[in-house]
Amino acid sequence: MNKRRYDSDKAKIEIIKHAIQLFSQHGYNQTSVGDISKASGYSKGHIYYHFENKEKLFVLLAQQSMKNWHDKWLQQESSYTTSTDKLYGMAMHVLYEYQTPLLKSGQELASNPKSSPDSIQQLFNLAITPMNAYRAILQEGIDQNEFVDGNVDIWTVLLSTWLGGLCQLTNHQNLKSLEPLFHQAITIFLKEIKKGGI
Repeated sequence: MNKRRYDSDKAKIEIIKHAIQLFSQHGYNQTSVGDISKASGYSKGHIYYHFENKEKLFVLLAQQSMKNWHDKWLQQESSYTTSTDKLYGMAMHVLYEYQTPLLKSGQELASNPKSSPDSIQQLFNLAITPMNAYRAILQEGIDQNEFVDGNVDIWTVLLSTWLGGLCQLTNHQNLKSLEPLFHQAITIFLKEIKKGGI
């Protein structure tokens, strides 16, 4: 029984590994369950047993990708001593971690009229993770008397929108060249919320 469980786990890991590669290289629409089966060496039956369908497999991969994003941030966050430093650090994290291999595939799935509303909603829900990370920094800044007492929910939406908008530039420009822009965005934001100015 242990061997069977191990083999099942191994199959799932292999399927996931090859699915990520195919979605990243060819996109969501151009990757079929047959392609994943051929690349992984596991039958379509194995894939459907573990993941039900291509959509659910992709959503799982996207959720894992967002968890990795958050885990990387938590590792970095401990190196910053103030909420101000954390905001600057978060801006760089967003800049360098926005272009994930699965991003374009996710956009394809979300814009595909054949995609289920549930899958699309689950992809949109992934935005909650960075929003919560922004909110935590802002709330900590207020609690530590570093930021003025303000509406954290509004600040979170504004920060998310601002950084998200800037991320569109990563499609066409070198990331290193965008660092000053992301840094300046946080500086301008801090002028409104930091006690005593910056």
